[in-house]
Amino acid sequence: MDAGRVCGFNGAMSKASDPAHGDPAMEPLAAIPRERALTPAVIKLNEARVSRGFWPALKKAARKIPFAREAVALYYCARDPETPAGAKAMMMAALAYFVMPMDAIPDMLVGVGYTDDAAVIATVLALVSRHIKPRHTDAAEGFLDRLARDA
Repeated sequence: MDAGRVCGFNGAMSKASDPAHGDPAMEPLAAIPRERALTPAVIKLNEARVSRGFWPALKKAARKIPFAREAVALYYCARDPETPAGAKAMMMAALAYFVMPMDAIPDMLVGVGYTDDAAVIATVLALVSRHIKPRHTDAAEGFLDRLARDA
C-alpha cells in the first residue's frame, strides 16, 4: 500500500512540484514518534531540514507571513553557539515544521495556510524568547530589509 495513502496524503502537491522530493531529510511522511522528538538523531534531522529548506521557504513566504522577523531571529539564535542545546532543539523543530512541504494546514491555502506555522513559531517563542538577543533580531531585520530591497 502507498505510504501517502496510509498517512492521508491526498497528492495535492505533485512530486515534480515538491522541491524536497527525493530528499529523505525533507520527507513529510517520515513522522517522528513523540518519545524521540528531542533525541540527538531527530535534532540532526531537524537541523538538516532547516539547513536545506529554511532560506528558500522564507524567501518564498516572507511577504505573506507576519512572523518572518521572528522566524529569522529564531534561525539566527538557533545557530548561535551561545544558545543552550535544549533551546536550539526546540527552535530547530519549529523551523523544521515551517520548511516542511506538507503540514497540518497546507501553506498554499490563501489566508489560513500559514496559521499552523505561526502557532508553532509563537509557542516556541514563548518558551525560548529569553535566549533571543538583540543581535539575533537585528540580523533578522537586516536580512528582511535586504530581501525587500532586492525584490
